[in-house]
Amino acid sequence: MSWKVANLCAERKFGSPVRKQIIMFLADKASDDGSGIWCSKGTVQRHTELGESTVKRTITDFLNEGILIETGRRACKNGYTVIYRIVLSAISGLEPIAEPDDEPPTDTGFSADGVQREPRTGSALDGVPGPQRTPNHPKTIQKPPPRASALEAKEDPEFEKVWHCYPEDRRRGKAFCQASYRRVVDAGSSAAEIASAVRAYAQESAGYTRSKVSFSDNWFRQERWKAHAEALRAQSEAAAESLEGQLEQLAGWIKGQNYVCRHITTKQARAVLASGLVSRAEIESAGVRL
Repeated sequence: MSWKVANLCAERKFGSPVRKQIIMFLADKASDDGSGIWCSKGTVQRHTELGESTVKRTITDFLNEGILIETGRRACKNGYTVIYRIVLSAISGLEPIAEPDDEPPTDTGFSADGVQREPRTGSALDGVPGPQRTPNHPKTIQKPPPRASALEAKEDPEFEKVWHCYPEDRRRGKAFCQASYRRVVDAGSSAAEIASAVRAYAQESAGYTRSKVSFSDNWFRQERWKAHAEALRAQSEAAAESLEGQLEQLAGWIKGQNYVCRHITTKQARAVLASGLVSRAEIESAGVRL
C-alpha cells in the first residue's frame, strides 16, 4: 500500500463516485511510484461491490485517458492477471478538490472588561487565552468558494447548442463534455455532425430508463457520436457522387444535342453550367432554356 499514491488520488476529482472508488482501491495496491498493481477486475468488483461491467468499463476508460497503463502480466490459476501502474503525472494534472481556506485572525486584542467579544487567540485580563473558535460557531465549517473551471468560465456558443440538444436529465460533467467536444471539432469533425448525432441519440433512446441511457460525459468519452457522423459523411459522399453522375449525363446529352434535351429544366441547365462541364453556347445550341 502507498499512502503517497492514495493521498494524491484522494485530493483529485475523477468525475464520479464510481471512478473515485475504483482508483482509490487500485491506489491501495500500488507502490510509491504507482506500479505493481496486480489484481483482477473480478477482485476489484468483489471488494468495491460494483457491477462487473462497470468495473471493466471504468478501467478501460482509465487506460484510454492515460491514468492507468499496463506494464505486464502475472500468471494465475485462471490464466493471467494484468499488472497496472497508476501514472502519477496524469493524476497530478487532474482538477484538485477545493479545500476551505483558513481564516487568519484579524484581531488578537481584548476588551477593557476582559471579556472576549469575538473568538480570538489573544488573552483576557486574567491571562487565560481565549478560544480560537467557540463551540458550534457558524464559521467552524467553511464551505469552499465556487471555482468555475476555465472551460465553464468561457462559454463556447457552438458547444452550448450541442449541450442543449442533449436531454436535460442526462447532462453531466459539462466541463469534461466541452473539452471532449473541442478536441473532436479540432480533429476535423463539424459542430453540425455532433449536434445531429446528439439529436439522433436522444430520439433513439427516448423512453429508456436511466439505467439504460448514456449520460453526456460517458457519451463523449465513448465517442458515441462517431458512428452517426461516419454515416452522415457516407450519405453526403454518395449524394455528391450521384449528383456528379447526373451532371455528367446532362452534359453528355447537351453536347450531343440529344432529343431528351427538351426535357432538361432551367434549374438543371444552370447546375450543369455552374459545374463547368458545358458552355452557355452549347446549352443554347441544344435548345435548352437558361
